[in-house]
Amino acid sequence: MEWLRVFLEQQQLLSLFLVIGLGYAIGEISIRGFSLGVGAVLFVGLAIGAMAPKAQPPGLVGSIGLVLFLYGVGTHYGKQFFDGLKGAAGRRYNLLALLALVITAGITWLSMGFFHIPVTYTAGLFAGSGTNTPALQAAIEAAKNADPAVGYSVAYPLGVIIPILCMYFMQLWLKPKVEVPSDTGVELMEVAIKQSDIVGSTLGDLIPRFPAGVMVIAVRTGQENRIPAPNVVLGANDVLLLSSKDKAALEEARTMLGEHAPGALVEDRSNIDYVRVFASKRNTVGLRLSDLKLPDDMDATIVQVRRGDSDLLPTPDLILEFGDRVGLFANRKHFPGIRKFFGDSIKGTTEFSYISTGIGMVLGVILGVIPVPIPGLGTISLGLAGGPLVIALILGKLGRTGGVTWTMPLSANLTLRNFGLTVFLAQVGMSSGPKFVATIQQTGFVLMFIGLLIVLALVLTTLLIGHYLMRIPFDDLLGITSGVTGNPAILAHAARSVPTDRPDIGYAMIFPGATIVKIVIVQMMITLAGS
Repeated sequence: MEWLRVFLEQQQLLSLFLVIGLGYAIGEISIRGFSLGVGAVLFVGLAIGAMAPKAQPPGLVGSIGLVLFLYGVGTHYGKQFFDGLKGAAGRRYNLLALLALVITAGITWLSMGFFHIPVTYTAGLFAGSGTNTPALQAAIEAAKNADPAVGYSVAYPLGVIIPILCMYFMQLWLKPKVEVPSDTGVELMEVAIKQSDIVGSTLGDLIPRFPAGVMVIAVRTGQENRIPAPNVVLGANDVLLLSSKDKAALEEARTMLGEHAPGALVEDRSNIDYVRVFASKRNTVGLRLSDLKLPDDMDATIVQVRRGDSDLLPTPDLILEFGDRVGLFANRKHFPGIRKFFGDSIKGTTEFSYISTGIGMVLGVILGVIPVPIPGLGTISLGLAGGPLVIALILGKLGRTGGVTWTMPLSANLTLRNFGLTVFLAQVGMSSGPKFVATIQQTGFVLMFIGLLIVLALVLTTLLIGHYLMRIPFDDLLGITSGVTGNPAILAHAARSVPTDRPDIGYAMIFPGATIVKIVIVQMMITLAGS
């Protein structure tokens, strides 16, 4: 095999993509529903690195990949993260995650002293148990070597398998009752006006009286369909087309107005028809729906926004993102103008601004190198992992500043961050391969046992305190656990386990903050041990 070693060491770029290709192929292998996913790239990198030590690409390659990953995560989850911090439930959930991480850090520190394991390996075990790549990078920066990658690679499989098993057995034990949500999508209802107190009212007077979440998206008066306007006067037997995600609210509005009139409005498309367009122009993306200004001669009503696989109710404060599919009611003669206004280009769903991305990453790297004094410890910094993530979360919350749009289409975001994570794991694995083999031969069982303790501490603390002390609904608790452990495979299991979307929401609220806390913890471990 000497010829293969020489060949790989002479072709570093080939070796890098060989690790990526083989890693993804192995990661797709599923055993009873469990697979390593992108984590397999790390293990293939370790194997190639051990066989051909000089095949590793420069460290800058991995750093670029990590920054791409973190920027994508931050801009995608920024709004959900800060919205979660504003609500009482979100603050409780983040407090639970913080408590679980602090307790786990304490157990990790005690294990290091009891088993006499170097802090660099211990920090890697902590990062790997939480399957947190940014924490691994922070540990590598603080240690000034790649030793944390050894502990990370030992604990990573446990960090995926154990949380899934704990969720599974806890659900079997508790048999929790999770209510199926009634609002699975946007509902429509046609209602004919029969109530005498409504006849003669204008839409502007009527709409504030509707239940929350009910919108008027079209009106039929005098046998003609019209776009709803505040000055439209309603008569007997006129028909309103209402939309909401809440069937009960629609029924309440129907009782207030009159009776069902199915087909009275939507079957007549002579004046108004439905058109769906992609939001791909920069003058529409990043704006609230209430701030969109269609040309004066173009009457249209936005009735639906579909983002990814989800239907969103078009409320006035909803902010459009690249790639959103916007459904409108309008006269057919206005369809070309509407398409031109929104852009309606599927290519726009894969493009993003390199200007905003470059600015965001520069700000993130600058924030990461700023030293933060810690009494008794000296200074730590957010580093290459934490700085870009914090800035990206802020920019993701802002969405748009003046003419600069900070967010990017979901498809482009997923591609950017998955590629970045893959490159980082490949580079780190290849650079850690030689030392990984030697360490596993000496202390492999001990490292694995400590990794198991760390994962169990993190998962069980979250589940047990969340359920028995904080009385958090089970579907929310699965999302919190997924966010504090971090791996998408854990979230996928949680989402399959309950009939709601609450695990996804909980993950979005918890994962960014938990990542920042993990970054700080591993740096504090290494700094404390050094002092």
